[in-house]
Amino acid sequence: MSDNLNTTVNGTQPSSCSSNPTAETIGQIFAYCLIFVVSLPGNTVIGIIVYKAKTMRKPINFFIVNMAMSDLLFPIFFIPRKIQVLYTDSWLIDGPLGQALCKLAHFLTYVSSAVSIQSLLLIAVGRFGAVVFPLRSPLISSKLCPFFILATWIVAMAFDSPSLFVFQLVEYHGRLVCHSHWEEAFGESSSFESYFLSFSVAFVFVPLVVIAILYIVIFLKLKSQRSPGEQSANAGQQRQHRERNVLKMTIAIVLGFAVCWLPLAIAWLFFFFSSDIQSCGFHYFSIVAHFMAQANCAINPCICFIFSRNYREGLKTLFS
Repeated sequence: MSDNLNTTVNGTQPSSCSSNPTAETIGQIFAYCLIFVVSLPGNTVIGIIVYKAKTMRKPINFFIVNMAMSDLLFPIFFIPRKIQVLYTDSWLIDGPLGQALCKLAHFLTYVSSAVSIQSLLLIAVGRFGAVVFPLRSPLISSKLCPFFILATWIVAMAFDSPSLFVFQLVEYHGRLVCHSHWEEAFGESSSFESYFLSFSVAFVFVPLVVIAILYIVIFLKLKSQRSPGEQSANAGQQRQHRERNVLKMTIAIVLGFAVCWLPLAIAWLFFFFSSDIQSCGFHYFSIVAHFMAQANCAINPCICFIFSRNYREGLKTLFS
């Protein structure tokens, strides 16, 4: 989906928009290499920390690990292909393996973003239950986490399954190109624009609105809470302090996702539903939007280590 946008824009005015295409390509390669270097070990360490520390095995950390595992799909499948495309515009692997990688590269990157936003939504629901209804049983318990995590992957794979059918490796002007053929796969009655719009609504806009509402309610609840008495004042304050620290980290992760993915979603909207996008401004906006979206996989582990003392201590223990 994002590659269609990037290919079309880069294919229309690359030479007229860039005075130094070589420098632009080198800059993009360096940026994607930086994302790869940060995201691959960062997300791997997040999973190892939660696996080794029993005190970290809580629903919120399970969903953070779920995000980390989905984010690993970017440095493994997407970023090497992105760097290769910047270096040479021909697909390097031919035959059945090349066809399979062409389909999986797009399919798994879409699955990654869908799993991440679902994990953020589940984290918000869990924090909402813990703060607003503290005396009730958890809305999402540790025993139910594996089922919710499995559900995020099933939903993402089911919704993104068209990618396995529309993307094909074809020969174009003497080079191999991995390109989508939506009408050939689903017929002229089906529209890629409709699929894209439903994907954006289901996995970007609606979840972010719901998450924002839940965190606003959580914030107002924490702000209005008062300790019931002097004897329980310290315990109440400690609990509120822990909740606020967790809230800061989760809000930072949500804001990171929104800041990284909303520009690309907006670029998609302009690309599909605006007739006048052939401009250098949109060309550079799409490049920045793509980079920000892929950078999210490197930002999440950084946020965890910055905002969570438990993750910092787990990192120290891991290396010591």
